[in-house]
Amino acid sequence: MYLFPAIDLRSGQVVRLLKGEYAEQTTYGDDPLAQAKVFADAGATWLHVVDLDGARSGKPEHLQVIEKICQLTGLRVEVGGGIRNQDTIRQYIEAGVNRVILGTAALQNWDWFDELAHTPTLANKLVLGLDARKGKLAIAGWEQQLELTALEVAQRVSDWPLAAIVFTDIATDGTLAGPNVESTREIAEATKIPVVSSGGVGNLDHLRVLRDLPIQGAIVGRALYEGTMTIDQALDVLERGA
Repeated sequence: MYLFPAIDLRSGQVVRLLKGEYAEQTTYGDDPLAQAKVFADAGATWLHVVDLDGARSGKPEHLQVIEKICQLTGLRVEVGGGIRNQDTIRQYIEAGVNRVILGTAALQNWDWFDELAHTPTLANKLVLGLDARKGKLAIAGWEQQLELTALEVAQRVSDWPLAAIVFTDIATDGTLAGPNVESTREIAEATKIPVVSSGGVGNLDHLRVLRDLPIQGAIVGRALYEGTMTIDQALDVLERGA
């Protein structure tokens, strides 16, 4: 399993939101590149980046800093937030991003996403972001609710050449209260696509529980910034089997 340290970007700052609420923001720094270097120097190999401004505006708002992170840290980077068209995907890949996360655009324009996902040059470069509140999917910066469930969509793409599914349980995101283990397990067992868990990790015991699931990795944000675990400790649990 892989550790995916998280950097959420808003107005050029490193932030975390509580349950996706833009009004519930905690700011942890104003230098995303420096933060990414801290994660890399501590041994992380992956980085999960979310452009929160982009999620609202529908276009990339932090492309330059993300490009610098890709070029100067050696981290494998996946990016989500505001990716609504193929041109933006191309920009991110040319910037050095390894995986591009599509959520809102995929769910609002399914035929387009289907065609995109089956484009040979994009095989295993696209990640489907499924963000759920009480099982139902939310889009557009989590401000619009759909009737579709994350489980339904995960099953639908089971045999697609996607790099991963990032499943976020909105109710636990940023709370440190623990991940939604049951839903994460259910989705992971329902699809052949590798699943990455997001939301709620607050301590090493939470990671140990996730380690027992059939998933690719776990995204950790606030716990690292608040100091309830270090990168090294998290790597011990997820990647070194401690």
